[in-house]
Amino acid sequence: MPLTSDPAVTGDPPAGPAATTRPAPRRAGPPGADDPADLKVVPVRHPWRWAGVAVTAVLLAQFAHGLITNPAWEWGVFARFFANGTILKSVGTTLQLTVYGTALGFALGLVLALMRLSASPFLRWVAFGYIWAFRSIPLIVQLLFWFNLAYLYKRLDFGIPFGPGLFHFDTMGLVGAMGAAVLGLALHQAAYAAEIVRAGVQAVDAGQLEAAAALGLPRARRLRRIVLPQAMRSILPNATNEVISLFKGTSIVSVMAIGELFYQVQVVYGRNGRVVPLLMVATAWYILLTTVLSVLQHYVERHYAKGAAR
Repeated sequence: MPLTSDPAVTGDPPAGPAATTRPAPRRAGPPGADDPADLKVVPVRHPWRWAGVAVTAVLLAQFAHGLITNPAWEWGVFARFFANGTILKSVGTTLQLTVYGTALGFALGLVLALMRLSASPFLRWVAFGYIWAFRSIPLIVQLLFWFNLAYLYKRLDFGIPFGPGLFHFDTMGLVGAMGAAVLGLALHQAAYAAEIVRAGVQAVDAGQLEAAAALGLPRARRLRRIVLPQAMRSILPNATNEVISLFKGTSIVSVMAIGELFYQVQVVYGRNGRVVPLLMVATAWYILLTTVLSVLQHYVERHYAKGAAR
């Protein structure tokens, strides 16, 4: 007699493996809400940003329109004097003062920075005193002191300290107007360059010096090949700012009647009375040369940034 089982209840799920294939119930929501690919991406709105862009664009357009259409700017006079021989010569003098002041200033600044980092308290305090003094005295005062050196000291004696001099120089012809300007700019720049170099050197990890010392590298080679290349990444931006400030600061030497750019522009508009266009000539040259310095800074920074994480 065959064995029988109770009949299956209508509505019960079938027993066996097929019971596991039942689809899970769907959650309530819009169609396609479970598939990320079906979601609609809505960009973030920035109404105030676009309003700021519109206002700024209108102001820039008004400013440019005023520059072009206002006859008081006298762009014809500007074009006539921009590449004038006298102006070009004064630009050369300005560049000469900048190059000499930068080279001598950073050379002396490097020495002062090493003195600030020295283990000798005496050298540290001497360097600190120099930096304190030259950052405290205005540049124009320093330039006038050096320009009047012959009034302060008739001659300079060189010989035994606190004893007889072996030879001497008359200061009247020793320091002229150009020499006093270069000397004043370089000594003033050295105080700021020293702090820039010191900060850059201290930014290098001390472990680099310890590793170099463990390898037996001489101190000078450690500084030249390990410390300074890494410190340049911190030094360059601030150093470039100082060079640009010095470049524009050369206009101060106009008080010493040196034919740099600003002084020569003053001479020209003193003769023809065209103050505004001549000032724009000087402004355009300052902007142009500052832009060149900024481009050079970019490439030099990129050179020293090789291998650095950005």
